[in-house]
Amino acid sequence: MQHRIVSQGEWLQERTAFLAKEKELTRLRDRLAEERRALPWVKVEKTYVFDTPAGKKSLSDLFEGRSQLIVKFFMLAPGQKEGCVGCSFEADHVEGTLVHLENHDVSYVAVARAPLDEIEEFKKRMGWSFRWVSSFGTDFSYDFHASFRPAQLDNGTAFYNYRTGAVPLEDLSGFAVFHKDDQGRIFHTYSTFGRGLEEVLGTYMFLDITPNGRNETGPNHSLTDWVRHHDRYGADGHVSAVGRWVPAEQKAGCCHGEAA
Repeated sequence: MQHRIVSQGEWLQERTAFLAKEKELTRLRDRLAEERRALPWVKVEKTYVFDTPAGKKSLSDLFEGRSQLIVKFFMLAPGQKEGCVGCSFEADHVEGTLVHLENHDVSYVAVARAPLDEIEEFKKRMGWSFRWVSSFGTDFSYDFHASFRPAQLDNGTAFYNYRTGAVPLEDLSGFAVFHKDDQGRIFHTYSTFGRGLEEVLGTYMFLDITPNGRNETGPNHSLTDWVRHHDRYGADGHVSAVGRWVPAEQKAGCCHGEAA
């Protein structure tokens, strides 16, 4: 992009005019958040039990005495050994928020279908401390539309990001939010998928105020063009369009992108 070079006075005039648009977006975001909180809830009737480092825990247990729970669906299936690059990028943003969330009546937990020992191995490698549990052998990730049965993959009938169609993988990224009332009843209040998760990516918010922006100009036009597991920057390889690390000696697989 070719930029005009102007005087300080001209710059201030245009910057001030643009500020009106930023304020409009801020007010719109506030209204949208208010409408989001006003959405109806669905009571969770099914019992879900997870494998955790402290033993079996129910969905209710995951609240840890708080009334609100954010569940991150992490793309790590049985046998995959390491998580999706995009989910890992997001996870790097979580650590600093936990003390603030937990002191504001919000618990956070990541869930993956991989067995707990595989989760713990990858979590240790990445140096993360947030809670991460396994839904291995349960319906949880399927019931909340972040994982898909083989038949759904084969016939293109997966329901993801509020539409039915083909998806590239058996697990995709998402958030589900729950509330537990004083009687112990649990309600599903909200879910978001795809680019709906971008709001928690502080790196993107920083990039959006820089001259080059996100600069995702590679083959996939997404974070897979440049983001790596934080211990892989400088390594010889690339990330496929579905967020999997591909060492230099291997060829890339399928080329589907993440749902918008």
